[in-house]
Amino acid sequence: VSCLTQRIGEQFPFPYQPYNIQEEFMQALYSALDKGKVGIFESPTGTGKSLSLICGALSWLTDYEERKRQEAAALLQEGEEALSTNAAQSSAVSSSAELDWITDFVQKKAERDLVSKLKSYEEDEAFKLLQLSKEEQVEATGDQEDEELIIAEYESDDESKIKSSRTHSQLAQFVHEVQKSPFSKDISVVTLGSRQNLCINEEVRQLGSIQRINDRCMEMQKNKHEKHHHEEGVKRKRGPAKSVCPYYKASALQQMRDVVLGAVHDIEQLLKLGRETHSCPYYSTRLAIPPAQLVVLPYQMVLHEATRRAAGVQLKGQVLIIDEAHNLSDTLSCIHSAELSGAQLCCAHSQLSQYADRYKSRLKAKNLMYIKQILFVIEGLVRVLGGECLQQMLTINNFLFKAQIDNINLFKVLQRYFEKSMISRKVSVIYLIHTKTVNSVETEKVLSASPMMQVEGFFMALTNSNTDGRVVVHKQGSLSESSVKFLLLNPAVHFAQVLEECRAVIIAGGTMQPVSDFKQELLFSAGVGEERITEFSCGHVIPPENILPLVLCSGPSGQELEFTFQNRDTPRMMDETGRILSNICNVVPGGVASGTLTRLANKKKIFQEPKKANQVEQVLNEFSRCIQRCSADCSGLTGALLFSVVGGKMSEGINFSDDLGRCVVMVGMPYPNIKSPELQEKMSYLDKHLPHSQGRSPGQALIENICMKAVNQSIGRAIRHRGDYSSVVLCDRRYSRPATLSKLPTWIKDRTTTHTTFGPAFAALRKVRNITGSAELLGKLYF
Repeated sequence: VSCLTQRIGEQFPFPYQPYNIQEEFMQALYSALDKGKVGIFESPTGTGKSLSLICGALSWLTDYEERKRQEAAALLQEGEEALSTNAAQSSAVSSSAELDWITDFVQKKAERDLVSKLKSYEEDEAFKLLQLSKEEQVEATGDQEDEELIIAEYESDDESKIKSSRTHSQLAQFVHEVQKSPFSKDISVVTLGSRQNLCINEEVRQLGSIQRINDRCMEMQKNKHEKHHHEEGVKRKRGPAKSVCPYYKASALQQMRDVVLGAVHDIEQLLKLGRETHSCPYYSTRLAIPPAQLVVLPYQMVLHEATRRAAGVQLKGQVLIIDEAHNLSDTLSCIHSAELSGAQLCCAHSQLSQYADRYKSRLKAKNLMYIKQILFVIEGLVRVLGGECLQQMLTINNFLFKAQIDNINLFKVLQRYFEKSMISRKVSVIYLIHTKTVNSVETEKVLSASPMMQVEGFFMALTNSNTDGRVVVHKQGSLSESSVKFLLLNPAVHFAQVLEECRAVIIAGGTMQPVSDFKQELLFSAGVGEERITEFSCGHVIPPENILPLVLCSGPSGQELEFTFQNRDTPRMMDETGRILSNICNVVPGGVASGTLTRLANKKKIFQEPKKANQVEQVLNEFSRCIQRCSADCSGLTGALLFSVVGGKMSEGINFSDDLGRCVVMVGMPYPNIKSPELQEKMSYLDKHLPHSQGRSPGQALIENICMKAVNQSIGRAIRHRGDYSSVVLCDRRYSRPATLSKLPTWIKDRTTTHTTFGPAFAALRKVRNITGSAELLGKLYF
């Protein structure tokens, strides 16, 4: 098979004339996909990274599919010629009857060989699509009431598909970029989401939490299944009629699937389409996965194997693009961690006991045995949480011994019972149906807790290798408030399967530094060789004069700036911080984001990051309107000051372009809590399993990386396009250390100057000119 490698003499389709760095990005991406590489791609926020990913990847996909079509056509022609030659040869062979069987065998073998070769090229997606749903008798019980209606999973070895993963909040932005691209009319795209995002049944949507929505959806499917049997003459048990979902109908789902594939839709458009066609967007989009060329989905659906399998997402031979991947390691650890409270354990035990009592006459002996084992394990976990208040960090094996459940084969329980019988879902649904007519308040508590699903997740976590995880036991004053948590220390163990199955994996972000540590923790540890890894990093599209990064080592009064935990809250440090911000606000127009108050309000209207996530949009809107008013009148205010916390609600995913962010002030260095038991365990694990580098331990590197990743994400919010400009003031002398500066993005690091005194730094701010050449100053602030 010929290698495409690059588009020679042909530009990439793009909605406008791309920047040079975008062309270089797309060329490097094209080559990485074609060679089946694991690519680490770094392109600063505001450089059109998403559009470069889309156009570069879809250009490769278009060429790849065309090459496959040509190869199939050539193979078909070759086969036809071979058959024709065989036929001619057979006519020339002796006409004696005893040789006829040889001629027949040769011809049939040629036909079989041709069919075998063509099989891999056939475009028969429509025929491979299984029936919409299937009835599956689960071995847990012989009762029809326990059957599930399940969307058929689809298996494909087709390589011609690209998957791009993001968080739910960023999916819409990415899909809009696809809609703007030159490929929007020719590519089949499906956007996946949770039931919480895609459900259009108002009765279900109003339940609020994702688990309550999931439980109710599955319950309604079960009711539909029972209704189907009743209509076929199977007698239904006496009782009130059970509601079914009107949007879950085979013909409607198939119709919506076809419409979804005909144009690019974001989640809001899918909801509108679902209401118009009276069809469920959640299940319609899953039916659209097999024939789609581009699948856009959240991290959880692609990085968690069980979730991936349940959604029908197959990675074998596919291309996976993980955007916004700067926190990939943390995301993997979070997805595969699990926590249980004492209240959830007690509720799960009650649910499962009632289930066993209700169906004990119909359950097979083997299934009863598994139920008893699960109850025994739950009782062991409850025992561990009893006793005086304390917090313990245990290895998996030690925890199993402490709970006295080390004699239970958790793999067997999971694989033979939890996964095949879906007992967690059944127990929850059946228990809810049973209690609904008795106590609606109790039903609400059960729904919000979803205890059996939590128990199953925790059991699954305990099947990790003893060295790859730890269990944190947190005993409180009461059993219900106590908890047990599984902490994953080695995210590479779950990323390895993704890397092994995919044809190519692209890991992209605005800043991926430090790449060496990233490769060591997630790629080398997962078994990826250096030869399969390719790296790409580019600068910013803004001119050098449009960014002014400064390291400030001391304030206006000469107070040295070092915001350590011991002195950051002292009056002298707070006063000096106020003086710094006051001076900056005197010369910076537009928006500033930071963290101190009092007399600053004379120059900038002060806003503060809200405590609740649903208030963020309101604060940002008011912040924006204030800046617009200040630029239009002469009220004395020169803009606004936004106080926010690094790693908080304002530090990622929100753009502060143009006047919304003319200066970012980082006050101190956001190191994580070194006394955290979880962090200490993670550091200990890395020190033991990863090599030391440049005189520092992997644990020390982790602390530094967590800090600087947070800094980079915060300061990257201000520059959003080629004509934007901003200043970055790093208020802490520790930023001047070479090892720390090296972790800044290249486009910022190369332009950063360090000032040991405040005067020269302030003078630099005053002299900054924007791109028009007028004497204006930059601005935007952070804490």
